[in-house]
Amino acid sequence: MSLSAVVLAAGKGTRMKSELPKPLHDACGRSLLGWVVSSLDSTRFPNISVVVGHGKELVVESLHSGFPDREFVFAEQHNQRGTGDATSVGLAALDVQDPSFSDDDHVVVLPGDTPLLQGETIERLVDQHIQSGAACTVVTARLDDPSGYGRIVRGRDGNSVRKIVEHRDCDADERRLNEINGGMYCFRRSLLAPALRMIDSNNAQGELYLTDVISVLVEAGHPVHPFIADSVEISGVNDRAQLSDAANAIAQRIVRSHMQAGVSVVQPSSTVIEADVEIEPDATIHPGSVLQGGTFVGAGATVGPNTQLVNAYVSAGATVPHSVVHGAHVPDGEIVAPFTHLTGD
Repeated sequence: MSLSAVVLAAGKGTRMKSELPKPLHDACGRSLLGWVVSSLDSTRFPNISVVVGHGKELVVESLHSGFPDREFVFAEQHNQRGTGDATSVGLAALDVQDPSFSDDDHVVVLPGDTPLLQGETIERLVDQHIQSGAACTVVTARLDDPSGYGRIVRGRDGNSVRKIVEHRDCDADERRLNEINGGMYCFRRSLLAPALRMIDSNNAQGELYLTDVISVLVEAGHPVHPFIADSVEISGVNDRAQLSDAANAIAQRIVRSHMQAGVSVVQPSSTVIEADVEIEPDATIHPGSVLQGGTFVGAGATVGPNTQLVNAYVSAGATVPHSVVHGAHVPDGEIVAPFTHLTGD
């Protein structure tokens, strides 16, 4: 058995009102797409197909620089014809790379704009999918207000998924359903491509919906199961406000993980620590401090208050208050004078 992934990152994201492709917007030192890729364990997912389109050169460059030890298959979606078409493009690229897949192989399909998605959730999704023997497992969530989301229509047994209906295609009864499609799936790989060939664009958007694959599989007699997840974790980013919300949630996770590892963060709400920062136990980070890039803070060091470190190396026992350190090294035990600006050579 093998696992592969298709990550959909071809959209421009018009609501971001930016020339930068939406998947490349930053949240705590890593792009939205970068967070999604980092949730895919490299040993369990050796093959990742990334579907690119708008700003493809920037997307490719970003992943190569952000994950230099990982290999990606890049598949270009030339026309924005919907998630079904994008998945077909990504899956075809995987098939070219490795045409020897079997009926025991599976593929996870993820959007490239869900930075809160965690690896543990993907692991549980895959494990449930394999154990159940489903043709597809759909990630779902329940919302008090499901407006705008595709609805999950369950089968008569209440435990299976019969179909997914996009919001604008829902009838009155379907709009009252509060279980929504999370836009993430695990498919039996041998069934996905044939099912994709059977969908059409006869819908309100005139696009090929990946969601229509569910009905195709069910009508062919294959089981489709739901996987209920946390609605916040699987939420996508569509505009700057949602980007800010996601970045704040990620920042809280990062700070908490450092505190659990033995770092004292005096006021987490006013402290920013980016994804790739390393801090050793017994270091103290005071309020108003921002730690960015590949910054390292040694054991027993004190940072802040109101200090910015960018790609800085603060050695054990050093103290850096009210200062900016950019690409410079602060030696062991050194006390940097307040309001100092250190830069590397």
